[in-house]
Amino acid sequence: MSVNDPIGDMLTRIRNACMARKSVVDIPASKMKLSIAEILKREGFIRDYTLVEGKPFSTISITLKYMSDRRPAISGLRRVSKPGLRIYTGRNEIPRVRGGLGLSILSTPKGVLAGHDAWREHVGGEVLCYVW
Repeated sequence: MSVNDPIGDMLTRIRNACMARKSVVDIPASKMKLSIAEILKREGFIRDYTLVEGKPFSTISITLKYMSDRRPAISGLRRVSKPGLRIYTGRNEIPRVRGGLGLSILSTPKGVLAGHDAWREHVGGEVLCYVW
């Protein structure tokens, strides 16, 4: 199956797995998706991720994180920049999500970074998604 928006597909799979209270979700692998998974792990939105090498294609196995009352750590995901409409931002306009409680993920010249890391590095870029 051909996917026109692989990052949107990744976010949708994570969102659906959280709503179904799954513990693990598998996603087709790419470098960009691995970078996004690394940011989500570092910021505490997922428990862990592993790259599973496969014969036709590799997959990323993401272990989701839940609170003690079985609420998912990720309460929302939103794709911002889409293939049909790219959204770019400068360093001074990097969006704050939910008043700083959420996270924006950007694709910058220095790689895929969280919004606050991009601000510290003095770079802007394409706003990929918001997570809260």
